[in-house]
Amino acid sequence: MPDLDRFEPELVLRALVGNGVAFVVIGGYAATLHGSPSLTLDADVCAARDRDNLERLVAALREVHARIRTDAFPEGVAVTLDARFLEQMKMVNLVTDGGSFDLAFEPAGFPEGYAGLAPHAVGYDIDGLVVPTAALADIIRSKEAADRPKDRAVLPILKALQDEIAYREQSSPGVMP
Repeated sequence: MPDLDRFEPELVLRALVGNGVAFVVIGGYAATLHGSPSLTLDADVCAARDRDNLERLVAALREVHARIRTDAFPEGVAVTLDARFLEQMKMVNLVTDGGSFDLAFEPAGFPEGYAGLAPHAVGYDIDGLVVPTAALADIIRSKEAADRPKDRAVLPILKALQDEIAYREQSSPGVMP
């Protein structure tokens, strides 16, 4: 039985990077990497949808024992995850050795998916593992497009963080925080 309270996204991210998956961290965990104080209990990524990348993604998901997560089965349901299955999906909710993990191939505000997010992504170092992370402006755009109550609640925090970062960059040009 998996530990449903476990949240160690670096386990999944390490598998993605190790398998050469083209992806971008999105959502609440991406906001946390940018410095948001808001808490999240899952990690979301948007991966490139070409067949080779999906094959690498499947290999990474197998490493972390990914299972489909549903309200009825939060501990996950074992299914055969393969590239063909993933090609047909827009969103997949999973539970893994590192906790809840969601794949969004067409996140709100980015119907083109990975291709729309990757050009602005920034790298964040998580204990020596550099992960591509959606730009804060793109996270805000996605949350505005999703327009769910939880997204509306966090938007003022993210916009204030964006203003704070812009102020720091303006005050100290050329110096990274």
